[in-house]
Amino acid sequence: MSGNDVSELQTFLALDKNVYPEGLVTGYFGSLTKTAVSRFQTKNGISSIGRVGPVTLAAIYNQGGFSGTDTNSPTINSLGVSPSGNSVNLSWNTSEDASAIIYYSTSPIQMIESGPSTSVTIGGTGLLVHIDLRASHSATISNLQRSTLYYYVVYARDGSGNESIVWPATFQTGN
Repeated sequence: MSGNDVSELQTFLALDKNVYPEGLVTGYFGSLTKTAVSRFQTKNGISSIGRVGPVTLAAIYNQGGFSGTDTNSPTINSLGVSPSGNSVNLSWNTSEDASAIIYYSTSPIQMIESGPSTSVTIGGTGLLVHIDLRASHSATISNLQRSTLYYYVVYARDGSGNESIVWPATFQTGN
């Protein structure tokens, strides 16, 4: 890969000498850039694969990298979790209109970023909250096991494709 997008990525990565000590802006995605992307991913708790996919891109945007029309991921805030016997109600707001999905499991959630043009794979059971774009979100997950620890991820995506997640998070169902 080469071009302006790679130059912009390299410029962003070069801002942190621990991530990209060479700081070369060549416009060519070679081994130095791949290693820098891997370091950035590790520093940000992202699977270190050395390619820029949706999760890495969201982290770069959130840290002020890249220019463009809408590069801001929706911020998830005011997350409320109300578990009861065998269900839980989750509610939250986003800083801009977004669609939402909740993923949940009794095992820790795994998120894998496969590549630059593919979406992130999130483990667990997915509950599509809504596909229309809105800033206020809520969902109830029913038929859960009682007295059980659940792991969950809240995923939001705005109209420009910018993504945001709350991860990792847990809740305990009631008796």
